[in-house]
Amino acid sequence: MKLKTLIGPSLLAADMGKLESEAQRAEGAGADCLHIDVMDGHFVPNLSMGPAVVDMADKAVEIPLSVHLMLSNPDQHIQKFADVGADTILIHIEAPCNVPEILEEIRALGIRVGITVNPETSGEMLFPVLDMVDEILCMTVHPGYGGQAFMPEVLTKIKLVREQCNKIGNQADIMVDGGIGIETAAQCAEMGANSFVAGTSLYRAADMAKDILLMRESASLALQQSGMVD
Repeated sequence: MKLKTLIGPSLLAADMGKLESEAQRAEGAGADCLHIDVMDGHFVPNLSMGPAVVDMADKAVEIPLSVHLMLSNPDQHIQKFADVGADTILIHIEAPCNVPEILEEIRALGIRVGITVNPETSGEMLFPVLDMVDEILCMTVHPGYGGQAFMPEVLTKIKLVREQCNKIGNQADIMVDGGIGIETAAQCAEMGANSFVAGTSLYRAADMAKDILLMRESASLALQQSGMVD
């Protein structure tokens, strides 16, 4: 299976007064999915969107919805987000809960299963659950706020995770989120990432469609040249 290069604008960086049209703008610009960040003010130091926003997006666009749960108790919310149209649900390996059990619950609901790892957490922490997931999100900033600078020290973790996925035969999508633009997307692709969440760089672009195309082309070439995936 050949991994596709996927670009997902983050709705967190959109105009909060125009979320429906901003979701549609991303779809019209050629986005592969829409990334929706859910924060509880406890697991991360910010509050953001909830099920109502996912429900809105599900009605507004046709592209898949990738829902990133930055929650201390994701086990209490999986069904809610499944009910309103999440296509992928990502939880954190650091969440204080039974992570494998929740991943199984997501799978049982017929939703793509994702696991997320923070910058300060080792890639090896993911190894016990890599065979359970369709997608791995390596945060390239500290989660909680948009507009942060890319952390290049995460690059070696991305490579480690891709190598382990290859070793166990799981062609999972490896996503990166945080400070992602055309240049940093290519840097991550060189390490084996194929899915890119970009908020500020895309929603503030003069031409979102042009920048999505450039990001996809740059990352696709870097991924192909990396030899990290088929």
